[in-house]
Amino acid sequence: MPDPSAGFSLDTISDSAADLLDGIAPQLVTIHGRKRGTSSGFLWRPGLVITAEEALEFDEDVAITRPDGSQATGSLIGRDPSTDIALLRIEEQPLEEIDFSPTDSLRAGHLILAAGRQPEGLSAGLGIVSLAGGAWRSLRGGHIDRRIHLDLRLNFQSEGGIALDTNGRIIGMTVLGPRGRVLVIPSETIERVAPQLLEKGRVARGYLGLGLQPVRIDKAAADAAGLAEPRGLIVISVDQDGPGHSAGIRQGDILISWNADALPSVRRVYTLLGPESVDQSVDLGIVRAGAHMTLAVEITERPKPQ
Repeated sequence: MPDPSAGFSLDTISDSAADLLDGIAPQLVTIHGRKRGTSSGFLWRPGLVITAEEALEFDEDVAITRPDGSQATGSLIGRDPSTDIALLRIEEQPLEEIDFSPTDSLRAGHLILAAGRQPEGLSAGLGIVSLAGGAWRSLRGGHIDRRIHLDLRLNFQSEGGIALDTNGRIIGMTVLGPRGRVLVIPSETIERVAPQLLEKGRVARGYLGLGLQPVRIDKAAADAAGLAEPRGLIVISVDQDGPGHSAGIRQGDILISWNADALPSVRRVYTLLGPESVDQSVDLGIVRAGAHMTLAVEITERPKPQ
């Protein structure tokens, strides 16, 4: 983009944005869904496509339109709903591996180009970074390295495309968040998750082997356990092969703390069972028949769905 001190015109900005889009065009593909229609994706490495996980309705093969307009079939390698990243394999074509750029220097107010590909051709949205925060947890418990919101309009067909800064550097993938908010899954998250999907087909998550449901507990028991609120999670089922059963947790027990931190919701447990929890030992506070106790549980990796 031009140097502001030198003066610039709208034509210069317009041409610069179009040039950025043309430069990234050889990496952009169209993902053909079924009920939802199409979305965008991009060539990460030869024969490998990254797209938004929520845009894929099934685990079956999907049709992909390459940058040159030719058709290919993409087979799913892996998907991680918690970070909204999916990896597909297609027939290899010569191309350079995508070079991601870190987002640590990105600030609110910076201009970002959202680049995608629709059946009719390239698509673009130009807007500013409305929020550039630190790491956060998604609603599904995924660790996202930076919270980046964009003030621009993005339709379903452009979701899964590339976010570029004004120097043409790739800072992540554009997705639609709650209430239509446009988010960027940052490059750091993609570079961490995509290799795991390539190797294992999924991102490892922790597993307790317990079915849980929120419940209010007796105030005296809550006071005795040092809880600010008389809330816990009642165990409604126990996997006989799970770590919870091995630790001695029973159906009807009420979980109230995780390493002395309160457990106000099932979502909180799901958040705590991230990849970093696998093979870790945690102390779970339990209320059983009105008595408080602590059980050590060795978190294992969630079994692969059959």
